[in-house]
Amino acid sequence: MNEMNPRVSIGMPVYNGESYLRESLTSIFAQSFDDFELIISDNASTDSSETICREYAASDRRIRYYRNNTNIGAGPNHNRVFELARGEYFKWAAYDDMCAPDFLEKAVAALDSDSGRVLCYARAVIVDKHGNKIRDYNEDLNLPFRTPHDRFRHYHDAFSRDFGRCNPIYGLIKASVLKKTPLIASYTASDMILLGELALHGEFYEIPEPLFFRRYHEKGSGPSSEWRNDKYASWFDPKNKGKIFFPRWRWFFEYLRAVNRVKMGFGEKLLCYREMGKWLLRYYKGMAYDLIASLIVFFRLSDDPYKLQRLFRRRFPKKTRKWWVPE
Repeated sequence: MNEMNPRVSIGMPVYNGESYLRESLTSIFAQSFDDFELIISDNASTDSSETICREYAASDRRIRYYRNNTNIGAGPNHNRVFELARGEYFKWAAYDDMCAPDFLEKAVAALDSDSGRVLCYARAVIVDKHGNKIRDYNEDLNLPFRTPHDRFRHYHDAFSRDFGRCNPIYGLIKASVLKKTPLIASYTASDMILLGELALHGEFYEIPEPLFFRRYHEKGSGPSSEWRNDKYASWFDPKNKGKIFFPRWRWFFEYLRAVNRVKMGFGEKLLCYREMGKWLLRYYKGMAYDLIASLIVFFRLSDDPYKLQRLFRRRFPKKTRKWWVPE
């Protein structure tokens, strides 16, 4: 391994991960591909995470451990580990997830074999807090299409069928392409927007084997599906606390900015903008809902603006409320 220029950089943002951190670190150092570095950024943990990280760092020189003085939020902490990376390829790793021993080897081979690929991810298995399998999970984001608008269309089609967990964000990514993006921004579901922008840059390759193990538990490294948008946004960045949010409006304009940023032909840009027109037709009712929820907050009509969402969930079947009430 070249310590100054490893092929792969793995970035692990950590906050109070003592329960699963050892298992995740063991998974990383069990990889058959060993030309990597691990950058850990501890977001001011108050448990024994620091002790565990320093213990591993003392035993393997591939680890670089950093600790923030205060909790800077999940978004900025995810970005910090990338900014410290030196590898040709980059992978985010959650402190509670795991990968099969041959994941890196197969992902590196997949990206090396085709210069048009910018991201490689594996099919996932959802596991519980004990590591027991709950179910298989396929994000269906294999995007082997050569043109940006084709990838963009299939990307949005996949999310329209299943909002997803953005598992491919934990795949292996070309660092040179990731540098061209805003990374993980400080708003709700910015990882989803980042995946959309990466799809504009190049192809996604799915390893057709379950090599990624995503852990679901009450204190997960990501936000719970039961969190309200305001709490979700504060998880991304504490500076968002107390602000009013229009999630779908933000996503729409961020997708437009992504299309504008990525270098492609004029005709391709027009086709990508057309896809955003289709996006509006899919989600306009959800955008209206965002406005209603935000007005409830602004005029202090309720301490819980998401009561309306729960009411619709109870009164209408899923097929009826599709695109109106966010899941």
